[in-house]
Amino acid sequence: MTDALIHTATELPVEMLERFHSRAGELDRTNAYFEQDLAELRSIGYLAATVPVERGGWGLDLAQFAASQRRLARYAPATALAMTMHSYWIGIANELDKMGDTSLRWIQDAAVAGEVFAAGHAERGNDIPVLMSTCRAERVAGGYRLTGRKQFGSNGPAWGWLGAHALDVDAPGGPQIVHAFVERTSHGVSVVETWDTLGMRPTQSHDTVLDNVFVPDERVGRVVPAGDGSDPFVVALAVWPLALIAAVYVGIADRALELATGGALKKTSVAIERGAYAYNPFVQHQVAEMYLALDAASATHDRFVADWVAGVEHGAAWVPKVYSMKWHAVEAAKRVVDIALDVSGGAGMFRGNELERLYRDVRCGGFHPGNDALTHELVGKAVLGLLGEQPRW
Repeated sequence: MTDALIHTATELPVEMLERFHSRAGELDRTNAYFEQDLAELRSIGYLAATVPVERGGWGLDLAQFAASQRRLARYAPATALAMTMHSYWIGIANELDKMGDTSLRWIQDAAVAGEVFAAGHAERGNDIPVLMSTCRAERVAGGYRLTGRKQFGSNGPAWGWLGAHALDVDAPGGPQIVHAFVERTSHGVSVVETWDTLGMRPTQSHDTVLDNVFVPDERVGRVVPAGDGSDPFVVALAVWPLALIAAVYVGIADRALELATGGALKKTSVAIERGAYAYNPFVQHQVAEMYLALDAASATHDRFVADWVAGVEHGAAWVPKVYSMKWHAVEAAKRVVDIALDVSGGAGMFRGNELERLYRDVRCGGFHPGNDALTHELVGKAVLGLLGEQPRW
């Protein structure tokens, strides 16, 4: 490892973050990938921020990295979100490593080498991500062949590995979900440039078509019964992504509150004797509403990641807790940005205004797993003690 990649800090340099911020609006406008941000992040080893120090990374745990991602999202939300989709795979590898399962150490090594990962879970026609799949897995000598189409693959122009799951309907003992890592250069892999969206545009989360793609056994992370979320790999596949996704949207809310309060202190009206809108009692009420929503969501998120890192024994309650945490973060963030736009007034409607961009970016939070419907289903079933029952309804 070169000296440029050796980094032990837990925070990204402010000067770097300011550069990201200066590029974010233009990247959104032109619907372009954050290539320069990625190059800078790679140069200081951020792609391996969660890899243990002894294996060449920064050694950040889930709570520390979530805090870093929240801060990054204040400056460049799409960059932060795409780094989340890369980094949670390393988190899963770390969790298994701590249990004595070293089969995914190659992910840590790839991250240290600056390779980029993407998530291949979203599929048309499947509202139970990870536990079910419309992608087909066929067992063959030495591995599996995968056929299907994946959506929302952040880091579309840059990823080298796609963590994807597929259904083996012919597996002995019943259908199984195969969690595999697809190398971009494999025969039958096609990245289809579909990304032209409301928000989070610089993530360039294109579709990936898998046409009978061979994945060797050494790149298969887990094979588990369809519908079973109890394996440690699958548990980590819920905890790390949702915690880091939540951090990104809370970071957007941080920035929206900052912009709204700054604007209220500067914006004036001839009808306000003291001048600034900040003296308007209703604006004060709106700012309080933003703070209260953000404070509660932050507390929920911070407690969740702290409990996970500390190894608190929540047992089956981890299921409602992880979905509740992510839901509260996203819903609070949407509420905060909505109010911030009200406080800003008509200027926030214009393209090029940062709040206009944040308003669009924050709307994307509800489309990540679990969405509003799935969150309420899983939380309700968990609290009622019905989570493992079939049929679904």
